[in-house]
Amino acid sequence: MKRLAFKMKMTPGMKEEYKRRHAEIWPEVAKLIKDSGVSNYSIFLDEETNTLFAVQDVAGEQGSQDLGGNEIQQKWWDYMADIMAVNPDNSPVSIPLEEMFYLP
Repeated sequence: MKRLAFKMKMTPGMKEEYKRRHAEIWPEVAKLIKDSGVSNYSIFLDEETNTLFAVQDVAGEQGSQDLGGNEIQQKWWDYMADIMAVNPDNSPVSIPLEEMFYLP
């Protein structure tokens, strides 16, 4: 099992909408993510910069940001595109972060 971390950018003023959409995450998206081997997935917000910080455990070779080839993941990204910085395919602009310290 490996741990991945990355950051994304939320549009200013969209905190409550971002939280609402994730509180109502589509069951098929949650299933896809879990079935791909991702677990313990958390997203945190730095309100000063509107930076989202995500961390997840990954049992397979790909994390949640690598699931864009799946139709339901693409629909979710399209749904979220109006409140985040996105790439041309509506995937979130995601910047991998290097782990510098871990205390199990």
